[in-house]
Amino acid sequence: MSETATALSHMIDCQLRPNEVNDERIIGAISAVPRDMFVPKAKRPVAYVDEDIEVGEGRFLLEPRVFGRMLIAADIQPADIVLDIGCATGYSSAVLAQLAEAVVAVEENETLAATAEKKLAEQDVMNVAVVTCTMCDGVAKQGPYDVIFIEGAVEEIPARLVKQLKEGGRLVCVKLEDGVGRAHIIRKTPEGVEARNLFDASVMTLPGFEKTQAFVF
Repeated sequence: MSETATALSHMIDCQLRPNEVNDERIIGAISAVPRDMFVPKAKRPVAYVDEDIEVGEGRFLLEPRVFGRMLIAADIQPADIVLDIGCATGYSSAVLAQLAEAVVAVEENETLAATAEKKLAEQDVMNVAVVTCTMCDGVAKQGPYDVIFIEGAVEEIPARLVKQLKEGGRLVCVKLEDGVGRAHIIRKTPEGVEARNLFDASVMTLPGFEKTQAFVF
């Protein structure tokens, strides 16, 4: 078994399964995508450790345990259309693409967006479209979406993103409340939206989702 295969197996058996990530579709999707191919060469030896991995431009891949549990919460079905906010180098989109019919991957950093397109092509991931635009705006013209997945901790979830959900759709992110990160899900229902926290999660923040500051007189 290669070092990469050993690292992947260790990630699944020691990080994911002990933390309630046992859905075989999700395990299969994560196993199908070489995480080390989506990080800089210098980071490849640590690509499978249980922590956020810096990929450049001040951005990170979510740690596997948190990412896996968020995938469980999102409950992605084979016919779903997913909006992946902050795709960075494309790793998350490649995994989501294993679970969904199509993924719209949003990245506002042009360097990262170009890297994502290149990496996804190298892995023959054909059902992802990378869109370079402001992350907090989403891509309304391609919606509505069954799932919106935000790749990092946010202080505020823009209403314009929630509006891009289909009825029955789910938005999953890590929300910062008083400096503490918690995985968070919003469901769109006929009556409006339902929101709840899922589990504690400490991940790096995603720029552009800061809470609006009120003026003080």
